Amino acid sequence: MRFVFRSKIHQAIVTGADVAYVGSITIDEELIELAGLWPGEKVLVVSNTSGSRLETYVIRGERGSGVIEMNGAAAHLIRAGEEVIIMGFELADQPLEPTAILVDERNRFVRYLQKPGGVPEAE
Repeated sequence: MRFVFRSKIHQAIVTGADVAYVGSITIDEELIELAGLWPGEKVLVVSNTSGSRLETYVIRGERGSGVIEMNGAAAHLIRAGEEVIIMGFELADQPLEPTAILVDERNRFVRYLQKPGGVPEAE
């Protein structure tokens, strides 16, 4: 069994960072569904801006809001305005066909980079 890449939200912009909140990353519910993530799921968050990497869990944000908010201690590492990649992984005994979505500067769905069960799309 190996942890393999399963889901990704690519080039999201962090809309807020709240150190006082008790942990996690809040993500627009629509993006959670499009990327195939689950509320409560552990995710790896990588900042393309600062290089910071951290693990946390997903909290459902308001649908259509574009919210990507770092909460708790994570807000010290990744701040509002940073560009991030949010990735989910799965323990599996064979390779998976991941889902990857691209969002715009307002965290609105642009297109699939890789569709569920499909091959990567050309850029």
